[in-house]
Amino acid sequence: MIKRKQMLAVAVTAALGLTAAACGGDDDATPVTEPPATDAPDTDEDMTDEDMTDEDMTDEMVDGSDLSVGLLFDITGRGDRSFNDAAAAGLDQATAELGITGNESTPTGDGDRAERLQGLIDQGNELIIGVGFLWGDAITAGAEANPDTNFAIIDSVIELDNVASLVFAEQEGSFLVGAAAALKSQTGTVGFIGGVENDLIKRFEAGFAAGAEAVNPDIEILASYITQPPDFTGFADPARGKEIAAGMYEAGADIVYSAAGASGLGAFEAAREAGEPGDVWAIGVDSDQYELVGEDLQPYILTSMLKRVDVAVFETISETAGAGFSGGVKVFDTASDGVGYSTSGGFIDDIVDQLDAFAEQIASGEIEVPVTR
Repeated sequence: MIKRKQMLAVAVTAALGLTAAACGGDDDATPVTEPPATDAPDTDEDMTDEDMTDEDMTDEMVDGSDLSVGLLFDITGRGDRSFNDAAAAGLDQATAELGITGNESTPTGDGDRAERLQGLIDQGNELIIGVGFLWGDAITAGAEANPDTNFAIIDSVIELDNVASLVFAEQEGSFLVGAAAALKSQTGTVGFIGGVENDLIKRFEAGFAAGAEAVNPDIEILASYITQPPDFTGFADPARGKEIAAGMYEAGADIVYSAAGASGLGAFEAAREAGEPGDVWAIGVDSDQYELVGEDLQPYILTSMLKRVDVAVFETISETAGAGFSGGVKVFDTASDGVGYSTSGGFIDDIVDQLDAFAEQIASGEIEVPVTR
């Protein structure tokens, strides 16, 4: 995979097709705009003070002991071994390395989001980060009413000066694990499970299908979603995830990719019950889920699509504590190593060169990954 010394989020000032897509709105989403290439010194020894970026300076000098940060989890909260845990890892890193004070809150449903946000505002947090597009309405209202407080939101775009919108090219990372699935499939049939059928999760499906078909144009791709908007419980229903995955394995799929939050844990269970390790596989999402599950499930996790929410959270906090908060849209994509794939377990070591070749083509713009099928 593309190596990095330091992940850089690129602020994009051009209009993005993600504005409505990340909120589950307009279905006519467009690909994430490729960030412009930047020139950097070849080695640390070649760097002068003029060459040092704000991020470089921040990494060396940041003291966040005076900064309080509030993190608003999505439904299921810390402990989902996926999306929320990735965000939690970024907060934990900032607490340990920068000395910030971290505060957390988890909604019990959509009805208390505004109350949860207001609680963190009243607590005096200078930066408040919402994990997931479902925080869009609450953060928009909170940011408008509190212009002296800084906010960030993951997977949505809010055009306010005191809001940083942290968005990802999920279709690009999904392309890579789709290619891995096609390269490893013995049956020629693979599956995709989405938590909720909205534009955001459709990007995962589109990328996965494009990657699989780039390797094998004749591959069969089974796809299913757990719920439809406005029902977002599909991200927190492992039993239903297991049921759908089991049906896909019975239908001939030997690899199933889930972009479904905590529901994906059910798909791992289905893989274990469907066959022997090496005969059936599951693909994780957001975090390196091989490292987050028990030893009984690890042999079934082929790879995970890495959506580096932890990096986005940490870098937003680090920038705020160091160089200072900046709003706007920040895109985390293949070129910036914001999305990728995991190699834990060693199950895809034999195809890493092929996946890296695809990653380079995506990063260069030679391959433009679709956001819809």
